[in-house]
Amino acid sequence: MTSPNTPNTPIALITLDTEQVGTRLHAFTVIDVRTPAEYASGHLPGALNIPLDRIRRALPEIRHAARRGDILLVCASGARSESAGTLLAEQGVQAATLAGGTSAWAADGRDLQQPAACDTRAGWSMERQVRFTAGTVVLLGLLLGLLVHPAFQLLSAGIAGGLVFSALTNTCGMAVMLGKLPHNRPRAADLDATLATLRTR
Repeated sequence: MTSPNTPNTPIALITLDTEQVGTRLHAFTVIDVRTPAEYASGHLPGALNIPLDRIRRALPEIRHAARRGDILLVCASGARSESAGTLLAEQGVQAATLAGGTSAWAADGRDLQQPAACDTRAGWSMERQVRFTAGTVVLLGLLLGLLVHPAFQLLSAGIAGGLVFSALTNTCGMAVMLGKLPHNRPRAADLDATLATLRTR
């Protein structure tokens, strides 16, 4: 990987597979861009948690760490880390992403670091939260359409259309909204500690 460049220098995003990362995991500063709840459910050993929507805030610290070593971005499946990598590349910071994310890492038989027993942030993955929310709204729309007024079935149709759009664009608006819920937000002290760690890299 190359060193950071100026913000106007185009940088190509690098994607690595689990074998490429596994052989030199210790050489990376690993940044997990999932929500704190997802991060607490299991993450790559040594990974630091900076949710995707906090990457811009952490840019100075990430740039500092990138001057001293390679940055690896990780999420659940690779989509959010790719978005984070694109954002960093636009700012002249070189980073790599893990193809398939933590899901591929675990499927390859590699260890995920688990939270301490006293950590209360462990919870459902964002994918599971989205499935639960979408399913609940679809069922609610169907039930209200049958029991109250047929127009409520538009709720179900709206979710179906959203899922199709999500698949076509590889984005998820529902995940963005769910990510703003309190249990998916980083504690200020946790984020500050992560940024302080990056400054020492």
